[in-house]
Amino acid sequence: MRLHVLDLGTMRMDSRVLVKAASRPFPAEVEIPISAYCIEHPEGRVLFDAGCHPNAMGPDGRWSPAFQREYPMISGAECTLPNRLAAMGLGPDDFAHVVLSHLHSDHAGCVEFFRKSRLIVHADELAGAKDAYRRHEDDVYAWRDVDAWLKTDLEWHAISSDRTLHAGIDILNLGRGHGFGMLALAVALPETGRVILASDAAYCAENLAGAMPGWVLDEAAYRRTLARLNALGRDAQIWFGHDPRQFATLRKSTEGWYA
Repeated sequence: MRLHVLDLGTMRMDSRVLVKAASRPFPAEVEIPISAYCIEHPEGRVLFDAGCHPNAMGPDGRWSPAFQREYPMISGAECTLPNRLAAMGLGPDDFAHVVLSHLHSDHAGCVEFFRKSRLIVHADELAGAKDAYRRHEDDVYAWRDVDAWLKTDLEWHAISSDRTLHAGIDILNLGRGHGFGMLALAVALPETGRVILASDAAYCAENLAGAMPGWVLDEAAYRRTLARLNALGRDAQIWFGHDPRQFATLRKSTEGWYA
């Protein structure tokens, strides 16, 4: 089994989104990494998260003008998910499963390309994204992204509990908090050990230590998620959703992999 870290560029934002405390450890404006993870497994290749749509930005971009102004994506063409996969000799049809931590536009923008994969998402998250679409909200759930998913023949598999996907790969139901329903992926690598891909259940190390981010959907539920991640972290590495310092230390797909 091999784990590949895909560097999908960055987003610029007010650092109070990551840590709202006045003593936050980042400059006032920060560039945060966008990422996805490819796991090679004998039972089938798995992708965790699907980045931003290649056409997210610009006058005709998928993202609303307001969202583009507040969270501009900074990414060369090589950083789009299709191109990162192509550099590895892969395409969307090569993945048996795509596990989506949640459906915000920087984690599920390329979902529509995976027409031969089983798309695994939290049931509450899928319902929440569809509800935002019906109300024509165009914010963290990019309306045009969701519109494309709903008009494409995709194999959705909505879950609301922990489950084993393959030997050594477990899907963790982290529930409500950052989103309506968050999933994490636990990958037990023979050499590296157990890695928890936490996504936005914890943006950065400070969140795991108890510092709240600038916005959460449900603070009490978010704190319960942090308690579970801290327990999991006793015998595993926690890889955060958008920690620029941690991400800088990770070996990217252009450099190798984790085994």
